[in-house]
Amino acid sequence: MKIAVIGSYGAGLTMRVPRVPVAGETLSGGSFASGHGGKGSNQAVAAARLGAQVSLLTAVGADQFGVAARELWAREGVDAAGVRTTTASATMVGVILVDADGENRIAIAPGALDELTPADVAGFAERIADADLVVVSLEIPLPVALAALRTAHERGVRTLLNPAPAVALPDEAWAWIDVVTPNASEARVLTGRDPGDPATGDELVDLLRTRYAGTIVLTLGAEGALVDHDGRRTCVDPVTVARVVDTTGAGDAFTGALAVALACGDALTDAVRFAAAAGAHTVGVAEVIPALPYPDDVAALLRR
Repeated sequence: MKIAVIGSYGAGLTMRVPRVPVAGETLSGGSFASGHGGKGSNQAVAAARLGAQVSLLTAVGADQFGVAARELWAREGVDAAGVRTTTASATMVGVILVDADGENRIAIAPGALDELTPADVAGFAERIADADLVVVSLEIPLPVALAALRTAHERGVRTLLNPAPAVALPDEAWAWIDVVTPNASEARVLTGRDPGDPATGDELVDLLRTRYAGTIVLTLGAEGALVDHDGRRTCVDPVTVARVVDTTGAGDAFTGALAVALACGDALTDAVRFAAAAGAHTVGVAEVIPALPYPDDVAALLRR
């Protein structure tokens, strides 16, 4: 099966410190790690590991992070021929400070991603048309994401929107989305609610239904997922692991796996269960790329 992914790539630079320094202070005693990130890239790698032929549209800079990204995609079998290298901007970087209590503070410089335009989507249109499913996330400029959804819809290709980070969508965009996969906080943003709104999962799905007629997969963390399709609502139980090590990337593993299962023609609830197992595997392993599962990893959790 063929999947086209339109999304982000970024490098994550993480410093673990005893405490967050105050203004003007230099604090020693930290530990540093860097790694690949960006929702689009993570989802592309996840889908490729699970057996899909994956094409990726994103943008990186002409720097060491951009070179490392292309090496990653070559290793993982992701078609990166459509990835744009910009000369004016650096690759997206996220700088994360994590204190001794596990609380984090994150600053992001989008860099090259801000240079993506709908014209890049037009150049990627052949790969979109050739795909069985198109996956779009929102760490890229909104006009680019909307152009990708519209292009796929006009060519009769099924679309999956992972609305992260969530932003309000124009009314016409909902008709271009076949499957939407928000978590609870993202669903609140999509429906114009306050992020702290106490609405339940069922209430959030009802709110989404006032503007959207397609398939809703509302992810609820340890409570599993709510699937709403063709007037039928189903709760899919979570897949659990013995120990949670790192939740980073679990949502991207879920999205990539869901895309693979849907592109294979699996029944919707089976596809969500498969995706839940992929996400569950990811939280049991440190760092994102090492944690993204292969088919045997998912199968082992589903057999339990």
